[in-house]
Amino acid sequence: MEPDPTASPAALFNLAGRTALITGARRGIGRAVATAFAAQGARVAVHHADTPDEHQDAALVAQTIAQRGGTARCFAADFAAPGTPAALAAQVTEALGPVDILVLNASIEILEPYDAISEAHFERQVTINLRAPLQLLQALLPGMKARGWGRVLTIGSVQQNKPHPEMLVYAGTKSAQLNWVRSLARQVGGSGVTVNNLAPGAIWTARNDDRMSDPDHRRVVEQRIPAGRLGRLEDLVGAALLLCSDAGSYINGADLFVDGGLNAT
Repeated sequence: MEPDPTASPAALFNLAGRTALITGARRGIGRAVATAFAAQGARVAVHHADTPDEHQDAALVAQTIAQRGGTARCFAADFAAPGTPAALAAQVTEALGPVDILVLNASIEILEPYDAISEAHFERQVTINLRAPLQLLQALLPGMKARGWGRVLTIGSVQQNKPHPEMLVYAGTKSAQLNWVRSLARQVGGSGVTVNNLAPGAIWTARNDDRMSDPDHRRVVEQRIPAGRLGRLEDLVGAALLLCSDAGSYINGADLFVDGGLNAT
């Protein structure tokens, strides 16, 4: 379904009536995207990895959305366990309706030199960062195509182009994810579905708080960024909303860096 050409520019960002599943939404980038999409009218599925801390964090996200007048439900699924992505897709569809927007944000990174990577660490990163997203795509993308509207947004990383020496596996999975985006964008073109990648740079999140809280480390990182500062979670919201709304209906197969210019250095 094409966007209404007479609609106001602001209306193109309206997500009322849409259901959005955001993986890894209990904190950080996922939480920021979940609350922003709910504010634009989407019914939001807040996915988390089914630990006590994640249950608590996800509940706070859903509570915040509800207090602001939005709709959100929490869904637990440990992507390291076989079959959980397909089960999650079914649960969200039953509870909130067919999924129109899939944001693949959940991932893990294990820092270690290449010659110390264990089979267990390799398998865990590949399973969560690649196998689980594939199974969600297999479960949800056909329905989007059949309904004539859908948005898939993968959350990438500057590691795609500038891999950290101790993130060999993580950076590799992000590069593979981008390859999938470009392939799927061609396959769904013309169906009303778009598939894009949003690549954050050095964003200060809970995941890297220990490193970024060190003033010396932060200063070194900021000196490499043309914008002169670390990214904030709110810096990603506008790009995510663009790529997941009618405003982005003609953007397909894109790799959008939100990194203060780091990728250009």
